[in-house]
Amino acid sequence: MATKTKCIGILTAGGDSPGLNAAIRGVGKAALGHYGMKIVGFRDGFRGLVENRRLELDRATLSGILTTGGTILGTSRDKPHRMVINGRTKDMTGAIRENLKKWGIDCVVCLGGGGTQKNALRLHQAGINVITLPKTIDNDVALTDATFGFATALDIATEAIDRLHSTAHSHHRIIVAEVMGHRAGWLTLGAGLAGGADVILIPEIPYDVKKIALAIGERRKHGSNFSIVAVSEGAMSRHDARIFAGAEKKLERAKGLNEKLEAKREIAAIEVRHQGNTMRLARELEELTHLESRVTILGYVQRGGTPSAADRMLATRLGTACADLIAQGRYGVMVAARGDGTEPVPIEKVAGKRKSVPPDHSWVESARRVGTCLGD
Repeated sequence: MATKTKCIGILTAGGDSPGLNAAIRGVGKAALGHYGMKIVGFRDGFRGLVENRRLELDRATLSGILTTGGTILGTSRDKPHRMVINGRTKDMTGAIRENLKKWGIDCVVCLGGGGTQKNALRLHQAGINVITLPKTIDNDVALTDATFGFATALDIATEAIDRLHSTAHSHHRIIVAEVMGHRAGWLTLGAGLAGGADVILIPEIPYDVKKIALAIGERRKHGSNFSIVAVSEGAMSRHDARIFAGAEKKLERAKGLNEKLEAKREIAAIEVRHQGNTMRLARELEELTHLESRVTILGYVQRGGTPSAADRMLATRLGTACADLIAQGRYGVMVAARGDGTEPVPIEKVAGKRKSVPPDHSWVESARRVGTCLGD
């Protein structure tokens, strides 16, 4: 009896990231060439599954995309269970399940970060065959050694810090460079360490601005009239971190819907107040040190452009391993990077968890050994 040819759907969700096209190519070329499967791309994330925004991925489509940044499929932050359709928020999970059945899609491959893992889990729990690949410049997806996109962003952020040294030194200034990373400090810590930042501030280690000013003062005593401060967008002072931690604990303890909504509103209000924190930090350091300060916010430049060789390699490894798992009929897993290989990890063990920088991580210890101030 002839075996039915498997048809794979693939989508990219959340923020764009270097290596997405390399991952699409890795899944697609292995599925097409090695296993003889069919593959269809869905445009604009999970919305493509609802509105039938399809793109056939053949050899010609996959050719030449390895080195291209962004994603040929487009992306969005739509959630299957809370999607805005004609101005109304609806749960489209059931519609997605029926659509995939109608179109003959055997499995959906979802490329994304923490939010995508949670959305993929909901589809898996609804009976849809799903596999995910870990993508984000933040490197904060749980249970994988690395996420593709991180290595490229690390190179870009490091180069930016390298370039800021010359103007800081020339004008005897404090240069404060804000690096992406949301609530994880991997990118700031790595770029700060590689770029020789004098101060590195990450979300996992709440800072005391007076201690930062003292460290900058010590540098001046030793003849260094400039300092580079690499600060994560999610870094907080000790005072703000205590308030935020209290709000998160309130959310964990909340029992009824109203209590949860109130706690979420409190967290959202704190996050709104936190916007502009880097500018406030720079002004405080200027007042305490009597040195001019300048702020550089690296922003989306960290996510753009050609993926590095490391990210192309990682995305291709994960993509081809994904095709292997589909051929074996193994679903409901994330393809994790593990050493030089890969490992399928159940999505339910990944979704809703964040890989933060441990306080005793080797990068943290190395930063302290070379005299970097971490604000504590």
